[in-house]
Amino acid sequence: MSGKYLSLNVHFTWSTAGREPWIEKDMREDIYAYIGGILNNKNAKLLAAGGVFDHIHLYASLPSTLCIADFVNVVKSNSSQWIHESFSQLRSFAWQEGYGAFSVSKSAENGVMRYIRNQENHHAKRTFKQELLTLLEKHDVKYDERYLWD
Repeated sequence: MSGKYLSLNVHFTWSTAGREPWIEKDMREDIYAYIGGILNNKNAKLLAAGGVFDHIHLYASLPSTLCIADFVNVVKSNSSQWIHESFSQLRSFAWQEGYGAFSVSKSAENGVMRYIRNQENHHAKRTFKQELLTLLEKHDVKYDERYLWD
């Protein structure tokens, strides 16, 4: 077969360092837009973004040239720098070290995008910790809870 044909859609999530409540509601869309620009520069596409005060979710389509670890590193480092420069009250802002990355089939895409965009309502009922544990279990990702939280 000549050429590359792929559908590589991934649901990412990570929190602020220490799950600090740094991400105010009025700055979220600007952060998501900036992250969308980072993705465009890497030939990726941001399909949906959402989150609350202490974490974000991204749903992205990745090209074959990007590995997940490099993608997360670029997004976190560049968005942190931009947040420091754009929001003077967030000079000590940082993302947590880890992340979750979950593959998404095309048939589940609409549900994932709804889930990501509905984070405000979702987190009126459950914490990020509860949410992450559910995602890990749903995707059959093995973990040791002693090492899950920073």
